[in-house]
Amino acid sequence: MTSIETSSPPTQVAQPSVLRRSLVLMKPITWFGPMWAFLCGAVASGATTWSLADIGLVILGIIMAGPILCGFSQVINDYFDRDIDAVNEPYRLVPSGLVSTKQIFVTLFVLLVAGLFVSSFLNLRVMSFVIAGQVLAVLYSAPPVRAKRNGWAGNAMAAVSYEGLAWMAGHAAFAPLTGPSILIALLYSLGAHGIMSINDYKSIDGDKEGGVSTIPVLYGPKVASWLIVITMNVAQIVVIGAFLYWNLWWAALIITLILMAQIPIQRTFLRDPMANYLKFSAIGVSFYVWGMMAAAVGLRSVGG
Repeated sequence: MTSIETSSPPTQVAQPSVLRRSLVLMKPITWFGPMWAFLCGAVASGATTWSLADIGLVILGIIMAGPILCGFSQVINDYFDRDIDAVNEPYRLVPSGLVSTKQIFVTLFVLLVAGLFVSSFLNLRVMSFVIAGQVLAVLYSAPPVRAKRNGWAGNAMAAVSYEGLAWMAGHAAFAPLTGPSILIALLYSLGAHGIMSINDYKSIDGDKEGGVSTIPVLYGPKVASWLIVITMNVAQIVVIGAFLYWNLWWAALIITLILMAQIPIQRTFLRDPMANYLKFSAIGVSFYVWGMMAAAVGLRSVGG
């Protein structure tokens, strides 16, 4: 899931190395979501073991989902967000001119090739999800589509890429996909649609100026907070219902308890979204992703 980026203006005007600049562009803080989703998908497949071979494949897939593919999407987004970032965060590498266009495109090329290579090593099913994710990353950030200009369409693309495709790639790396696994991946993608909007609170003014209609821009911070919480909760409630349907009461109970644990921080967020969105991102989203793992473990007991 996408975490909130909390970068602040540098206190020293130091020139970072070329490799460090590329790493900063790839935003390591954002890698956790797809890495975790890939791991959940691998667990949900029911085909993973504690063998060194399987552990190695899981680690390879996690690296592919996080540093490589999420990094690819972040570099593209930073490049096409350079005008908006010049308003919101002018000290970033791209708007500040500390990274060249050549380095940006070299970084993108290396990550693109690395993603295709690693996914082809896993299997062709995984490669198909990787290609789909790379296409969505371009459509999300780049003109003429630039889906991120609309909070509903942009968040849907990002949520499916970060959660759904990563989960399904993790599952497909070890076994053919099953209907229940696809369903749970899509439901957690729905919840992630709400989570994506949390990140937009930090850039409301710049988004308005740049014509980016995020959910907080479209409806204001207060209404947006309710849409975020409702979306996250509806997704988790349907997941609980699915496990009850499959007679996996223990999984449904665990996910229910995880959902209930989110309620206090959700109430704090709803009272004052602008003051509490960072806290909600750190605490509320953490519980959400633990629910994903509980669902993944539960899916090991569900047939196709």
